[in-house]
Amino acid sequence: MKITGVELRRIAMPLVAPFRTSFGTETARDVLLVRVVTPDAEGWGECVAMSEPLYSSEYVDGAAEVIRRFLLPALPRTLDANAVGRALEPIKGHRMAKAALETAVLDAQLRAAGESFGRFLGAARDRVPCGVSVGIMDSIPQLLEAVEGYLDEGYVRIKLKIEPGWDVAPVRAVRERFGDDVLLQVDANAAYTLVDARQLAKLDDFGLLLIEQPLANDDFVQHAKLATQLKTPICLDESIESAEHAAAAIALGSCSIVNIKPGRIGGYLEARRIHDLCRANGIAVWCGGMLETGLGRAANVALAALPGFTLPGDTSGSRRYFATDITEPFELSDGHLAVPTGPGLGVAPIPAVLDEVTTATEWITL
Repeated sequence: MKITGVELRRIAMPLVAPFRTSFGTETARDVLLVRVVTPDAEGWGECVAMSEPLYSSEYVDGAAEVIRRFLLPALPRTLDANAVGRALEPIKGHRMAKAALETAVLDAQLRAAGESFGRFLGAARDRVPCGVSVGIMDSIPQLLEAVEGYLDEGYVRIKLKIEPGWDVAPVRAVRERFGDDVLLQVDANAAYTLVDARQLAKLDDFGLLLIEQPLANDDFVQHAKLATQLKTPICLDESIESAEHAAAAIALGSCSIVNIKPGRIGGYLEARRIHDLCRANGIAVWCGGMLETGLGRAANVALAALPGFTLPGDTSGSRRYFATDITEPFELSDGHLAVPTGPGLGVAPIPAVLDEVTTATEWITL
């Protein structure tokens, strides 16, 4: 297939409530969308980079620049989604930018072929169980009110963001209020060091599914040491940027669970490779989220339907983050989201809504 042009579109998406993690607070999403146009179909990709390089070294302005200046010129004249990764391999890093471009190409390819993301990736289910990520709150009562609301909506798993000074107390409060039957896990976003092992071990008393990314993203060795000091399984997120990283973490014993975020690892083809690797080695995986719009959410839901995704992911309904999504909203039903079955992503932006939230567009002819 031949790409005739690419649109880079920036949109501003206010969040329904501030979302606080150990590295900062978001009140709105500055999203870069990539639209690839071919003679047969067009495809969409969503870049999950944040406005500032806090979660990772990537940020939205940088992603747009690297796509414009380096990634698009590197693409061959004719290609399919598999060729994108090969063409972009010489360019180091910038996985979120690469993922957005590869996803847009794959979406166009599948729309032209009449094939869904789920079918292409190997989905084994037509719906996926949904968890929700609960940010750091100003108080325990505020946290308990938020968790109660999500449980009432039907979410089957709760994830609490934690940081030093906000860890044992909120977890204990949630357990005491809602009981041991609630699937509960925590996410530190690399906020701790190995010196905090004794404090983190206090979380073992609460029957958590996992503790996600407790230590620095570039330290497999200390995660392996920490794993010997905790009963709670360790899950890696920011540490895993490729199938090679996943293989190293498994070999070292750094984790027993992996959070697969397609944007972080360079796209859905690499996500499938990590899924296959983990499944072959008995490592559980689940699909993380980056506050995606309906475009990114559609692809994540399709990925989460693969057979190795045995834990509920952060594939929340649209209204968890946005009052109005740019696609038809994803609605929770009995704690699950349906896997889209239409060609490609199976969803498309609503033109009037997209125009309303657009802050800038750029058309690049290839």
